[in-house]
Amino acid sequence: MAYYGFLNGQICPVEQLAIGATDLGLLRGYGLFDYFRTYNGRPFQWDWYWQRFMNSAAMLHMTVPIQKDEAYRTVMTLIEKSGGGDVGVRFVLTGGYSPDSISVLQPNLMMMAEELPPAAHSQHENGIKVILDEYVREMAEVKTTDYKRVIMLATAIQAAKAQDVLYHKNGEISELSRSNVFLLNGNRLITPNRHILHGITRKTVLQLAKADFVIEERPVLLSELYDADEVFTTSSTKQVLPITQIGDLTIADGRPGERTKYLHERFEELVSNW
Repeated sequence: MAYYGFLNGQICPVEQLAIGATDLGLLRGYGLFDYFRTYNGRPFQWDWYWQRFMNSAAMLHMTVPIQKDEAYRTVMTLIEKSGGGDVGVRFVLTGGYSPDSISVLQPNLMMMAEELPPAAHSQHENGIKVILDEYVREMAEVKTTDYKRVIMLATAIQAAKAQDVLYHKNGEISELSRSNVFLLNGNRLITPNRHILHGITRKTVLQLAKADFVIEERPVLLSELYDADEVFTTSSTKQVLPITQIGDLTIADGRPGERTKYLHERFEELVSNW
């Protein structure tokens, strides 16, 4: 399967996309991205993702060189040229070419269709393990291209036979490396509201849950994990994924909880009719 991409107005196979060596994304790590997927050939929560992308660009003082409607048409073209099935779509906005290696003149914009990761059925059935790391991402509300922390932790995650890392700082949890975190305690659905990227799947799950749960968006203490009935994480690729172990702590009885399963079913019902 050939996947197609867009770079500054040109569409071509992804492997032919190329950005020059003087781009600030390479020289200074100055760039941002966003990622979403399609269901039934349609971008999921397009309006929300586009607004988050624009907000990230504004916070990094970068101009997005394309309008929303044109971006949507381009995404649909990439999907069609990539076979028309469901794909992941990645936007990357870099600082662009700079005469003095510091000034931002004209950002470079890439859009790429990508193969979706395989569905993790066993992880949904059994839950995942995560390790802890005392860290908070700089400008966590911006989806920058700086993911060196989790890359540096890859060996530790693998050695612990875990799948990800949960960040915490000063006794307060924030997020996983690429996803948000939720706790369930009775009928209370609790999720951190600061030092996080405000995920689109997170927002979707909160909307789905509001009729059945008491929603608490607030600072969440690391110690609250000990009393949690269930813990799960959300993202574009994980959907609603149970967490059954955090470091040496086993959550409840170590099995995915019924309310997490219920929310995942609600989410799957939504996207099946997208």
